[in-house]
Amino acid sequence: MADFVQLWVYLSATPLFGLTATLVVYVLAHAIYLRAGQAPLANPVLWSVVVLACALLASGVSYPSYFAGAQFIHFLLGPAVVALAWPLWLRRAELRRRWGRLLLAALAGGSAAAGSAFLLGTALSLPQEVLRSLVPKSVTAPVAMGIAEQIGGIPALAAVFAVITGLVGALSAKYLFAAMRIPTDAQGWAARGFALGTAAHGLGAARSMQVNADAGAYAGLALGLQVVLSSLLIPLAFELL
Repeated sequence: MADFVQLWVYLSATPLFGLTATLVVYVLAHAIYLRAGQAPLANPVLWSVVVLACALLASGVSYPSYFAGAQFIHFLLGPAVVALAWPLWLRRAELRRRWGRLLLAALAGGSAAAGSAFLLGTALSLPQEVLRSLVPKSVTAPVAMGIAEQIGGIPALAAVFAVITGLVGALSAKYLFAAMRIPTDAQGWAARGFALGTAAHGLGAARSMQVNADAGAYAGLALGLQVVLSSLLIPLAFELL
């Protein structure tokens, strides 16, 4: 037992600890997710976060020590987001026909996401820093942090809100779409993916790509549109207010 403790202390101090732990936990969580028939509640991102957080708390390993290795995965998020452009390129003719409607849908969805967060936070009398951190919740976390910093929010808190929003969207979307009776034909999948990418950013896009190729492509498009529109319009709205 003493030898095991010494080995754990040694491994937890090396940069590869965070990388190895993240990959092992995610692979196991993803295997369980597939065995569960891709059930939303078995979302591998959710359970990877829970397991890793509990392991770090139980072992006393600090987050900076963990992130020293996990930052390699963090770096790959950029290329992964850029790779979402490939499914869009395959559907470029279809997108050219629909660009006006898609842009209006992105504006409406983004306004609803940011506006509802602002109204809810105001109704709950949240402190201004918290309220301004909550508004960009439906934008992918790195961009949400930048927007929050611009408008007087707390970047770290904005990242937390963004991740929670993405997880809630990925977990609840299937049941919400079924309750709304959105069909599962080609047009229905496009609508589902675009809605999920708009409301739940990267986590929603990842969930959409796991379920249907059309849904994943439109979710990636919605994610990109929200990054651009929110970066421009949310700071502008707060300036006017």
